[in-house]
Amino acid sequence: MVTRDWNYDQLIGPTPSVVIPTTSVAIPTTAEDDMQKFRWGESTESTRVKFIYLSQLKLRDSNSFYTLLVRNMSEITPLIYTPTVGEACVEYSQIYRNPEGLFVSILDKGSISSVVRNWPKPHSQARITVITDGSRILGLGDLGVNGMPISIGKLSLYIAGAGIHPDSTIPICLDLGTNNERNLSDPLYLGLKRRRSSEKEMTEFMQELMEALSTTFPRLLVQFEDFSTDNAFKYLEMFRHSYKVFNDDIQGTGGVVLSGFTNAARIASKDPNSTCPNLGDHKVLFLGAGSAGIGGLSEDEARERIWTVDSKGIVVHGKPGLAEHKKYFARRDMSLNDVLPRSLVDIVRLIKPTALLGLSTIRNAFTKEVVEAMSELNERPIIFPLSNPVHLSECDYSDAVEWSKGKVVFASGSPFPKYQYEGRTYEPGQGNNMYIFPGLGLGTILCHASEVTDSMVNASAISLADSVSQDEKADGLIYPRLHRIRDISVEIALGTIRAAQRAGVANAPKLTTMDDDQLRDYIRCKQWLPADGTSKL
Repeated sequence: MVTRDWNYDQLIGPTPSVVIPTTSVAIPTTAEDDMQKFRWGESTESTRVKFIYLSQLKLRDSNSFYTLLVRNMSEITPLIYTPTVGEACVEYSQIYRNPEGLFVSILDKGSISSVVRNWPKPHSQARITVITDGSRILGLGDLGVNGMPISIGKLSLYIAGAGIHPDSTIPICLDLGTNNERNLSDPLYLGLKRRRSSEKEMTEFMQELMEALSTTFPRLLVQFEDFSTDNAFKYLEMFRHSYKVFNDDIQGTGGVVLSGFTNAARIASKDPNSTCPNLGDHKVLFLGAGSAGIGGLSEDEARERIWTVDSKGIVVHGKPGLAEHKKYFARRDMSLNDVLPRSLVDIVRLIKPTALLGLSTIRNAFTKEVVEAMSELNERPIIFPLSNPVHLSECDYSDAVEWSKGKVVFASGSPFPKYQYEGRTYEPGQGNNMYIFPGLGLGTILCHASEVTDSMVNASAISLADSVSQDEKADGLIYPRLHRIRDISVEIALGTIRAAQRAGVANAPKLTTMDDDQLRDYIRCKQWLPADGTSKL
């Protein structure tokens, strides 16, 4: 176990020559550092200082950073990803020390290619980028260029979790303005102090960006991250068949939820009093119109078994002004003229779901009454509060265990600790996208896929579900433990490659001649370790 003295005054290191944000400010003095500590407050200072320390360690000695991360995934991941990354994003302009990614501004429109070519690492090695425009960071809203830590953090998990070489990654944050009043009035905000661009201008910008990236980095896989919901769906559909691109909030979330739900349904179905012996017997209620689906069912069967609830109640077909992404699961067996309940507990009692999934970012939306109602209806209620970060979770694990009397099958978006209840230790699952995207990305890169198909995402979800070990199943887990992430990523990469081959989008013929054991060995030998030299991809 490695320990560190988290001394804030030792954190500042040399500044590499990398593209920087639109606005630059002086690095704070020691006195300003002390004032920032005071503003942060004692309750949050420790994790943020550790975040800064780890960021500086990565810049000064990346091998040491990734060695630390690979050996201590469970402990370090929450400091560079959820939940700490949310806090880091909110304060990014205040804690900013060194440039670490590529900022592309709306002011660069018309010359994006020249900006992209400024990336200082070898262009031929580039394999994956995570791009955000900061418009919907976790459940925190529009953070503008303060969203850069999301791209950096995700790519750190690709490196540690899948073995992609650090020089093959490009964190990108798009500065398209911000509608966040705090940013617009903050003298230290690093981005453009103007409101977000029009839809037309943004679309033209995105088209130019994707073409520039494809030309400059021909083998690049693009992951869209934390775009506003409408734009997330829009840009995925716009580019997915022309470029190697996927959206983690849509497809990654769908994959990890599908995987966890599959295993949760297996647990619930094994209960002798279960009324749902088959996956297709379950009813799923989403609070927050999410994008996850239920595999193993036809589209019509999935629509029949899934309900979505938004701020106005059950989403019903034909509702005026219904957002495009909500229409797919809008209920056609209910009428706008029906008198339908508005409160979640009454909706639960009406629909009688076996699974309740939260994507609402509404803190404590799953109240005691809601959990108790789910427990009355089901011997093993499936409850997934998936909103990030922790302070926006629909319920805490301890409450779910207490209110369900230990019956709950639980997974959350952010980590919760184990909980003691009536002499037994209960361990929560974490339905975190980081289980999916490292292996999905690795498999896509290795088979030289021309696009990321839905079948590849589904295969990654099935591979994750099947990766839970017998010991983990005996402990009631629906996701594998995080310290096995590299082995999990191998299985997901294998499933992704096979799905790409079946879909006809794979372009690595030699992989088709390998059986599964040979392909596993091939994937493992391509995984980078901190002690290695150059990239193997």
